[in-house]
Amino acid sequence: MRSPKRILAAFGATAMLTTALVGVTAAPASADPCPSGATCAYTSTNWVGAPGPVYGDNRDLSGFAKWAGAESIYNNGTSCNVYVYSGTGYGGIRYPLNRGTGWTTLSGSSLWHHAYSNRWYGC
Repeated sequence: MRSPKRILAAFGATAMLTTALVGVTAAPASADPCPSGATCAYTSTNWVGAPGPVYGDNRDLSGFAKWAGAESIYNNGTSCNVYVYSGTGYGGIRYPLNRGTGWTTLSGSSLWHHAYSNRWYGC
C-alpha cells in the first residue's frame, strides 16, 4: 500500500505537469503568418494583423505602409539575421534582429513608425 506522502507527491507532480502544459498552450502570439525567408513589419504590437513581408536588402521602405507604420517586426529569415534601420539608405539607428526572433513592440525605439530600410547579415 502506498503511503500518504507518496500519494501526495505523485498528485503534486501531476498537478505541476498539468500547469506546465497549460502554460505552453497559453503562450503569447507568434508571427506565424510571416512567410518563410522574410522579415515582416506589423502595424500593431505583438505581430497582430497582416504582415508586410520584405525579402533581400531594401534601401527605402518608407513608401510601404506596414514599414512606415511599424509597431512590431519579426525576422522569419531562413539563414540570415537582419539589421533594421530608422532611416532610408541604411541611415539612422541600426537595430540587429536575429533570425527566428522579433520585437513584439517597437515603442520607445526610433523604429516606432520609422522602420525605413533593412539589410541582411551573418548569412
